[in-house]
Amino acid sequence: MAMLRLGRLADDKPVRISIDLPAELHRDLVAYAALMAEHNDEAPVPPQKLVAPMLARFMADDREFMKDRRRAMPRAS
Repeated sequence: MAMLRLGRLADDKPVRISIDLPAELHRDLVAYAALMAEHNDEAPVPPQKLVAPMLARFMADDREFMKDRRRAMPRAS
């Protein structure tokens, strides 16, 4: 079975934000959660728990963003 881009989710204290998603995107998140559950032999997580790890993965894979972020962050002495 192919690997999904997201692995197991960390149990972390969230910061609440509110967004509206297109219905099709919500259906895709529900399907992704079901596939994750199948791959990890566990119960499906609520689809809203996928948003933060997906965004984090997207940003981590954006080389230009990471390069600019490193350049903008002051170095610790």
